[in-house]
Order: sequence, then C-alpha cells, then structure tokens
Amino acid sequence: MGGVRPAARRRAAVVAALMLAAFTFNTAENLPVGLLSLMAADLRVPLGQVGTLVTGYGLTVAVVSLPAARITRSVPRRYLLTGLLGLLCAASWVSALGSVSYGLLLAARVVTALAQASFWVVMGPVAVGLFPPERRGRVMGLLSVGGSLATVLGVPAGTWLGGHGGWRAPFVVLGALALVSLVVIAALLPASRPQESHAAYGADPDRRRFLVVVATTALSVTGVFAGFTYVVAFLDEVGGFGKDAVGGVLFAFGAAALAGVALTGPLLDRFPRATLTVPVATQAAALLGLCAAGSSQVAAVALFMLLGASVAPVFMATQSQVLRVAPGRTESALAVNSAAFNVGVAAGSLLGGALLPVVGVRGAFLAGGLLSAGALALLVRPGPRASSASVRTPVVPAE
Repeated sequence: MGGVRPAARRRAAVVAALMLAAFTFNTAENLPVGLLSLMAADLRVPLGQVGTLVTGYGLTVAVVSLPAARITRSVPRRYLLTGLLGLLCAASWVSALGSVSYGLLLAARVVTALAQASFWVVMGPVAVGLFPPERRGRVMGLLSVGGSLATVLGVPAGTWLGGHGGWRAPFVVLGALALVSLVVIAALLPASRPQESHAAYGADPDRRRFLVVVATTALSVTGVFAGFTYVVAFLDEVGGFGKDAVGGVLFAFGAAALAGVALTGPLLDRFPRATLTVPVATQAAALLGLCAAGSSQVAAVALFMLLGASVAPVFMATQSQVLRVAPGRTESALAVNSAAFNVGVAAGSLLGGALLPVVGVRGAFLAGGLLSAGALALLVRPGPRASSASVRTPVVPAE
C-alpha cells in the first residue's frame, strides 16, 4: 500500500506551519486598520495616534530587516524561528491584556515588528531549502498564499471578531496561531546551520539583476501606495460608491490578489522573468486605468481587481527572483528587498498625501501608474552583455 514518505510529510508540515506564521504576522501587522476606532475609544487616545501602530510597524521592519539578517545569519533556523514565533505569541497576548495601556501596546507592536523583520528574511530560504532547487518558485508561491490570506481572511475576520468580542479578542487568537506554528517548527524543522542549505546562496548570482529587482520593488510599491492608500477617498469622490459598497470592493481586491498569487506561484520556476514583468505591466495599466476611467463603477471594480491580481504577485516574484540572483547570502538579499518594500509603502503614502491637495485623488493614482511604468521600463531595459567570466560567479561573503 503506497503512501507519503515520512520525510515528505515532515517537509509539508513545516511549510504549512510557515504559511500559518506568514498569515499570522501579516494579520498582526494590518489588524489595527480595522480596529482603529475601537482601540482609540477604549485607550482614550486620538485616532491618529492609534494609526501610528501601523505606520510605525512598517518603518520598524524597514529599518531592522538588514541588520537583523546579518546578526542572525549563523543561528540555526529552528532555534531562530522558534524564538521569533515566541515573541509574536507573547506580544499578541500582551496586547490582549485588559489593563494594557497605549504605551505597552506600542511596545508590543515594536516587538512584533522586530520579530517579523527577521521572520520574512529567513522564511523563504528555510522553506525552499527543504526541497530541490528547481522547486524554489513553487515553494515561494505557497508561502505567499499564506501571507495573502491575511488580507482576504485574517484582517476582515479579526475586524468582525473585534466588533463582537472587543478589540483584544483577535490578538488572543493571533497568539494561539503563533503558538501552533512554533510547536510544529520546533518539533519538525532540522537544526542544521543555515549556510549548509543550497538556499543560503543565489542559484544564479547576478549583481546587476539583483539591483534591478530591488529597484523594481521600491518603484512598484511606491506607485501602488501613492494611490491605494487613499482608496476610500477614490471610491467616494471618483467612483461615487456608497460607504456600504467600499467593503465589497476591497474584498474583491483581496480575492483577486489571492487568485493572482495562486495562479502565478506554479509558474515562477518556469518563467522567472515573465512572472515579474507581466504583473508590473498590469499594475501600471490598472492604476492608469483607474485615473482615466474610475468614474465608471463597473470599470472601477474591474480595475481594482486587476490591481489586486497584480500587486501581490509582484512582491512574490521579486522575492523569488532575489532567491535566484542574490549575489551573496540570500537572507541579506531578501532583507534588502523587504526594506525596499516597506520604504515604498511609506514613500507612496507620503507622496499620495502630498499630491491630494494639488491634483486630487485621481492625480495620486496617475502618479502611481507612472511610477509603475517606470519599474516596467527598468525591467525590460536590456542589460550589458555578460562576458564568460562575468556576473554569474557567486559572491560568497565571509562567515
């Protein structure tokens, strides 16, 4: 009687635990967006002050990612991931304390952000290191599905639970989910040294391509958030949607993002460049289309779904490309890409906010589309021809 080999079951369980951890971290990062009013009223602080729980989180991840990758580069991944998930579990439950103050909540958010900064740069190499090199893209696709589910399921479910059971209740659940991931990884992930895995270094090192991918991340994310940060204002002022319809449009956006990740993931290994170039192109088209035709509600919904189906695959594809072309240790390379992403989020939000009083919300989406088009131009621009002794030689940093 045939069956799945134990080693295969163990690998599958570890990947599932990492997917759950990615879902939990992403939900923890964005959950306050849906609970701002409840948290502000309960903690008796202004709404804007509670909003810093989100913006400060992203900036912390951006600043800490690369130093954290360098500091932890020699720590066995089982011990590192177990510790990071322990921090997530503890910080989530501290956030749920009935006596928690705004200051303690902010401290818990910082701890969670510090843990996430390290988690994102080791999650990919750990998962792909369990499988043959030719399956790197497929594994990264699975991890991205876990992260994308936070937008479609985690934040809406947490918002609903917070509205019915108090804003602290979702944090209790997040702590429990983190504990499940911790137990599985502590029990099943080997404690080998990280540099012993084939995923510790790029499969096809190329310094120029790595810089192009990182620049693409920064430009495309800045472009998205220049417009999408103000999506509610766009739906109201340009699309004429009522407040009751906004949630439906955002759900359609999230569902399309999940579908885009699920469809693109299996193609990452076969078509590494196309799976990045095509989503960047459709992202630019969606943002420019919203600027031009967003006043039509049918067109607006379709274009927001196209945007969702593009945005999530772009970051997934850049992460997969970084694993392929990293000129040194993949953890450091992924940390640079993660920092570029978070800087893009902050820069895009600031750019859109600066443009609103000058050119309106349509203009913010236009700027986002032009930045995305710039990222596309960077991707398709032909590079210098490589000589036989050029960039393909791995650059291995000293331990």
